[in-house]
Amino acid sequence: MAQQSLERMAARRGGIAIRGIRQSDVETCGRIAYAAHSTVAAAHNVPSEHPSVEFSLALIGNKIKDTNAVGFVAERDGAIVGSIFLNIFPGTPVAVVGPLTVDSAAEGTGAGRWLMQAALDEAAARGVERVRLVQSPSHLRSLALYIKAGFALREPLVLCSGALPRDVIAGCTVRAATIADVGSCDQLCSAMHGFARNSELVAEIQRGAARVVERGGRITGYSTGLGFRGYAVAETNDDLKALIAGAPAIAGPGFFVPVRNSELLRWLLQSGLTARWPAALMTMGSYQEPGGAVLPSIAF
Repeated sequence: MAQQSLERMAARRGGIAIRGIRQSDVETCGRIAYAAHSTVAAAHNVPSEHPSVEFSLALIGNKIKDTNAVGFVAERDGAIVGSIFLNIFPGTPVAVVGPLTVDSAAEGTGAGRWLMQAALDEAAARGVERVRLVQSPSHLRSLALYIKAGFALREPLVLCSGALPRDVIAGCTVRAATIADVGSCDQLCSAMHGFARNSELVAEIQRGAARVVERGGRITGYSTGLGFRGYAVAETNDDLKALIAGAPAIAGPGFFVPVRNSELLRWLLQSGLTARWPAALMTMGSYQEPGGAVLPSIAF
């Protein structure tokens, strides 16, 4: 887009210009992301989602390299004040927003709103009607932004961490997932969510992280790994408990648990796990309430 057009558009946006993210933006965007998450975490007395500036720099750098992610930055007076990514999942009719971060000095300028609009415009251009995100912990400003943008809060979540329970769940057998299991897992996920998450599942099978649970000689649940980026679907809480108890370890700072699943959450807390911070699954577009027991990832 011509510089003159960018300037006219920025004027309509209160001085905020939006452009595609570049490799040269990693340092600035990473440091803004780290500072923004640290500020929110400190204000609400929860652990930061970004534990170090190195983590933030690596995250932004990896997102820019990811062919299934599209990034944008907001500039004000020529300086970057925030960034956002829209994440695509091949074969899945859902796009995911995140991370979205804005410099605290630019709050109230509309930078977050215009970044969100850029991501939603990208989703629309790709024909993706369903958009998801997991809201960062206790951040009322971001909650207001997402609600005004058209998102609905679907599921309160809590991030749990600690030593995993090793209970033996009667009738359930957990093993490593194989490519031969993909068809059964896709059917299960489609029954729960209305679509399969095939690309994520196949990638985690190839990494050796995915697990399935069998009961009565058939697959009744699976996970792509227990952790920040893994998700799970299961027919019953017992199937989900078996997947959790059978996981080798938790990857990253913890895993998300739907707060409304009080039976599962009670079992985890009574087993000694700790609730670290709250979050919320939010959606735009058509949404199917899961019919069984699920664990969402940081994406959805």
